[in-house]
Amino acid sequence: MPTPRAAAIAPLSTVRPAPATLAGAVLFATALTGAASQVSVTLPGTVVPFTLQPLAVLLAGAVLGARLGALSQALYLVAGVAGASMFAWSPVLLPGAARLLGPTGGFLLAYPLAAFVAGYVADRGLGRRASGAALAMLAGALVLYTGGTLGMARFAPLSIAVLAPYAALDLVKVAVAASAVPALRRVVGR
Repeated sequence: MPTPRAAAIAPLSTVRPAPATLAGAVLFATALTGAASQVSVTLPGTVVPFTLQPLAVLLAGAVLGARLGALSQALYLVAGVAGASMFAWSPVLLPGAARLLGPTGGFLLAYPLAAFVAGYVADRGLGRRASGAALAMLAGALVLYTGGTLGMARFAPLSIAVLAPYAALDLVKVAVAASAVPALRRVVGR
């Protein structure tokens, strides 16, 4: 058993965070995704709004790790389906569980898996540096766009031109957010 002095000078990577800290971080990520959905702009020619949600999803995975990141996004979906004001406001999209069956459903249902993938890559050591965190978040974004594209394709023909504005803005979000991931991982003890 380490002495208190040895524990105080041990590297952060060997100190396990308290379960309450991790639970608080998961709930914070869930709430952050819900808050990010409130920043919503519908782009011309589509019913899928541009939001800050992908940023929150990818940050949750890259910071919390695969399992906790996915859990935070699963909780987000449960809260939204239960009727909490978690999904982006829209004059044409239905609220609650019906949202998962509409054009944005593919994106929403991909959130837990996207967070898992971003976390999985970050957990392999890439989350320690901003460049690695960016790669982890891009891997998660690929999952997000795969689910979103499949969901949107059920309602309208898709082209690169339709997805390009979303992807370009998400690349900017990843580039900016990745620099914060190493520090945030240290804060939550990851």
